[in-house]
Amino acid sequence: MAEQKKMQEQDVNQLLKVRREKLAELQQNGKDPFRITKFDVTHHSMDIKENYDALEGQAVTVAGRMMFKRVMGKASFCNIQDLQGNIQIYVARDSIGEDSYKDFKKYDVGDILGITGEVFKTKTGEISVHASSVTLLSKSLQILPEKFHGLTDTDTRYRQRYVDLIMNQEVKETFIKRSKVISSIRKYLDAQGFMEVETPMLVSNAGGAAARPFETHFNALNEDFKLRISLELYLKRLIVGGLERVYEIGRVFRNEGLDTRHNPEFTLMELYQAYTDYHGMMDLTENLYRYVAKEVTGSEIITYGEHTMDLSKPFERLTMVEAVKKYAGVDFNEIHSTEEAKKLADERHMEYEDRHQKGDILNLFFEEYVEEHLIQPVFIMDHPIEISPLTKKKPENPEYVERFEFFMNGWEMANAYSELNDPIDQRERFEAQERLLAAGDEEANHTDEDFLNALCIGMPPTGGIGFGIDRMVMMMTNAQAIRDVLLCPTMKSLGKENQ
Repeated sequence: MAEQKKMQEQDVNQLLKVRREKLAELQQNGKDPFRITKFDVTHHSMDIKENYDALEGQAVTVAGRMMFKRVMGKASFCNIQDLQGNIQIYVARDSIGEDSYKDFKKYDVGDILGITGEVFKTKTGEISVHASSVTLLSKSLQILPEKFHGLTDTDTRYRQRYVDLIMNQEVKETFIKRSKVISSIRKYLDAQGFMEVETPMLVSNAGGAAARPFETHFNALNEDFKLRISLELYLKRLIVGGLERVYEIGRVFRNEGLDTRHNPEFTLMELYQAYTDYHGMMDLTENLYRYVAKEVTGSEIITYGEHTMDLSKPFERLTMVEAVKKYAGVDFNEIHSTEEAKKLADERHMEYEDRHQKGDILNLFFEEYVEEHLIQPVFIMDHPIEISPLTKKKPENPEYVERFEFFMNGWEMANAYSELNDPIDQRERFEAQERLLAAGDEEANHTDEDFLNALCIGMPPTGGIGFGIDRMVMMMTNAQAIRDVLLCPTMKSLGKENQ
């Protein structure tokens, strides 16, 4: 086995050596492809195929990566892959000239070519381009994976996404859809009068979520900073300033583990709307998801794995207490103390921490018994105050807050609030978070004095929501892991995989 591997490495090294020798020969003959700075493309592959009747016999110019070549004496075929797909090129010596044809025969799979020629159909009916000129635009000095087997090793696919995009068309389509998801969100929100803004990534106080931040040092100021864990506190400052509808789509960073649904840096969209509440956010979420699904997939029915989710119907709305009663058979309206809640958890053999209160136990019941059942779109409303430090209390029941989480496929897809705008109440919540920090909770928030000052200036009643864009893309593309929808997912450095 070791001898076979050594021979394979020697074969590869020889092929790489030949490619560099071909480049050196081209350069010596004044044909260095890397000196070319521009090539004017008139059409892409699918443009030609979809508009063949209008383009037959017309001159077109295409460019892309050569994925296949078959030399047959005085004429050859190759296949060029571009953004949209691929198209066959017919290359004849008499059409491009003897010298150019000699050069073409030496080109390798992976080289990037520019082709000018006429659109036609071969005898077998395949739409093709009959080349009148072939230009080498970039010489590939590396070998692509063998096409029949493709690039299948997931670790290599994630580390070398550029190769993955070349070899796996469905991967390219996923990221084209991802771009369309984001542009569709912008299109919808802009039409609703929202303004897109940008807020800092480097912050002295990372707040707005329960998460452990990454830390860094700013040399110029000789000061430690953190990478933001949410967008919330700065966007609320803008609501205070009179920007009534704002949103931001940006990267946030949480110093936590990796799994199929979590990456330490991910794309979050948060929006805030003055003069509305969490019911307004539910309406917006329902309409936004329908719109994006229709724009990206062409339907309001989404299939993910074995589940089909219907976004065309009104989304179900349940309080957390109602959901736990429905799926766990426990009515927390009948539980009046933390001691009773912990006793119930003990009976169900559920683990909890000493610091947990009744609301925390309710949430544990929800996570244990309810989440897996939330396949169809559903809003889970009215969370306990213990797990919602930045949210407005329900006036009729201050143990709970005006918050919802949006679920599909058993996943949390969005988190929304009637935002807390009482600065005195907010200070008390921060003080409670500080006590948790002192007790060792690394995900608790520090007091943000400037944010408190903004609330003292006055913030109107406001609805706010955060969407996990990566999970939304997973749902719209039937991707099984978050890394499949991140162009460059976080990976352990090469050489440290087993450490």
